[in-house]
Amino acid sequence: MRLTPLSLLTRVAAAGLASTTALPVLAAESTTALDELVVVGNRAPSQISEVPGTVWVLEGEKLQRQFDSGQTLKDTLGKLIPGMDLGTQNRTNFGQNLRGRSVLVMIDGVSLNSSRGVSRQFDSIDPFNIERIEVLSGATAIYGGGSTGGIINIITKKGETGDTQFETELGATTGFNKTDDRVFRAGQAISGGNEDVKGRLALAVQDNGGFYDGNGDQIQPDITQTDLQYNRSVDLMGSLQFNLTDSQSLDVTAQYYNSGYQGEKGLFVGPNLSQLNDPEIRSGFQSDRTPESDRYLLNASYRNTDFLGHTAYLQASTRMEEVSFHPFPGRTADDPDTPIPEMPYQGASKQNTEQHNLKAMLVKDIDDVRLTYGVDLDREDFDANQMIFDLNQALASGLLVNDKVFTTPRYPQYRVDGVAGFFQAEWQATDRLKLDAGVRHRRASLEVGSFVPVQQRVNIAAGIGTAAEPIPGGKNDYNVSLLNAGAIYDLTDSQQVWGNFSQGMEIPDPGKALGQGNYALTGMNGQYVLTDFLNLNDNNLPAVKTNQVELGWRQYTTDWDVQVASYYTWSDEATEVTDQLTIRVVDAKTRDYGLEAGADWRITDQWQVGGSAHYVRSEVKRNSEWQKKTVTEASLPKTTAHVQWANDQTTVRFQGAHAFDVDDEQGNEIDGPTTFDLQATQRLAAGELTLGVNNVFDKQYTTVWSQRAKLFYGLPEVTDFQGRGRTYTLSYAVEY
Repeated sequence: MRLTPLSLLTRVAAAGLASTTALPVLAAESTTALDELVVVGNRAPSQISEVPGTVWVLEGEKLQRQFDSGQTLKDTLGKLIPGMDLGTQNRTNFGQNLRGRSVLVMIDGVSLNSSRGVSRQFDSIDPFNIERIEVLSGATAIYGGGSTGGIINIITKKGETGDTQFETELGATTGFNKTDDRVFRAGQAISGGNEDVKGRLALAVQDNGGFYDGNGDQIQPDITQTDLQYNRSVDLMGSLQFNLTDSQSLDVTAQYYNSGYQGEKGLFVGPNLSQLNDPEIRSGFQSDRTPESDRYLLNASYRNTDFLGHTAYLQASTRMEEVSFHPFPGRTADDPDTPIPEMPYQGASKQNTEQHNLKAMLVKDIDDVRLTYGVDLDREDFDANQMIFDLNQALASGLLVNDKVFTTPRYPQYRVDGVAGFFQAEWQATDRLKLDAGVRHRRASLEVGSFVPVQQRVNIAAGIGTAAEPIPGGKNDYNVSLLNAGAIYDLTDSQQVWGNFSQGMEIPDPGKALGQGNYALTGMNGQYVLTDFLNLNDNNLPAVKTNQVELGWRQYTTDWDVQVASYYTWSDEATEVTDQLTIRVVDAKTRDYGLEAGADWRITDQWQVGGSAHYVRSEVKRNSEWQKKTVTEASLPKTTAHVQWANDQTTVRFQGAHAFDVDDEQGNEIDGPTTFDLQATQRLAAGELTLGVNNVFDKQYTTVWSQRAKLFYGLPEVTDFQGRGRTYTLSYAVEY
């Protein structure tokens, strides 16, 4: 069953589509069509056939089956979006790039990215509340910064006109290793309404136990970027849609999402770190700060189809989030001018972000020309603190017991204010040829407060020094213009070719790039005096601009869905992660180029096969030669394949994913994993039952994040994170 473009258009909000009508149980898997409406291509609703770029849409049975069989959001995106890296199995999505570069993640058009690069965008919503996902591959600036690799827009479920409807989902996952090897999921929603107002209210909860590898051993807790063992998440989401008049509508969505550690197991490294080379998992972990993501989101979208001869869109949104990390050891720096040794400490950070956005857009059709223009306003406030724990107690307990001693700022506090104007023109030059071009200009200011680093505050708390001179804050203004142009040509009614040039941008992480300085201590009981520091007023933090050219072809028929695109992405500056885990902007030419392809072939009414491939090579220019990027940054090429059989009652799907190895000039190598999954769904008299077997062959492997973390942190045994072994998931879903 497929909704027509007209029926979809009535559900369009300013920043995204509301939900489509729920598919019947085990309806034929939806296929993408050229006339399908998306908003990810140019913000206003457009058919895929009007977008000169690579667009992927996940919805209906195809998307729901992945979730019901135990696949996470990160897993699903990695396995179903050709250009997306395979997902990590911990809390962070660091390094899960799109076409080798960072991706902008949104919920109903509201950005989950911030200038502080905390990679938890996929720890933000329960799959129970997801209706569909739209993906635009490649650099773009239509929604602002952070999208140098592309955009993922998660569209939430909304209420439908009609009688009150209830939706219930229950699920459980286990590998049958130990009693704590389990995941429980539950979701409940109520929805309904009439032609004037309709809504949906939903609550989804997931409770995780321990995770086990292919050998049946428990996976080591991640004390760096944290994982999801013994984690509980709660997603409370409500939405209302108002038809104010025949031409005006208002959609309001509110969400509270919390995902945090709830266990008592931790990584024991021995008294006084005596077992750093042989850590073990033990009970008895307790801490005054534990890993957590806590987020509030409010979004209001207004649409008027008859505003001074235009269609007007207005969106206002607020997002507030707090993310906390696992206790982790650190050391203060040596002072070469005084006999002060490095001081160890144990701490955990909490990072707080508030984002407020106002977006206005007008769309005007004049014969064969469509004009889209508007303005975006945004404000972001950031602050962070570091909780310092009792070091002697932490060391004696093997880092299991962490009691607060004091809290101190972790990064400089800052505010980013921005305004951007954009203009886009589309021209249907002939019946088969469509051209478009546009520009986006953004001006922003960055204000940073003064800051005393954690190292100096730890020393002062230990009685070494009495005060420290703050690193001065400052202000940095920047402006950047970004261009795009594209052409799309209809070869037939079902296939197209296109080409485009586009630009994206990102701001280097102010939290890590700033607040750095060197100190000298004037006597053991004196004051820390700055000898030099990074002065924001004298050193701009420029926006890094990314350029991309792309050529593509797609064909959608009743039997085939095929899309292939080649791309070349480059920039003249880059951000690098230093040994101190700070970010700096360097004058360096970087490039990513590759081929992204996906295909589905419906052989008969019951049989379907398909697959995808992504070849990507990431390079940086050093000494006039192109060299491979470090493996901590480079994406892994990948391929996927699936075969599926279905009738009116049953669907069975077998799928596999393989990531290819990558290496760099320093001799480092990342080994890519290969896994297979089996999914089966059965229609019942009421609802449907899904069985999922993930990692069917119980493959033992080291995760990609673990291999990167060993290079980042230099603690190979502490950062040894194995992939999850074979698991079985049973889910039941019913609408009534």
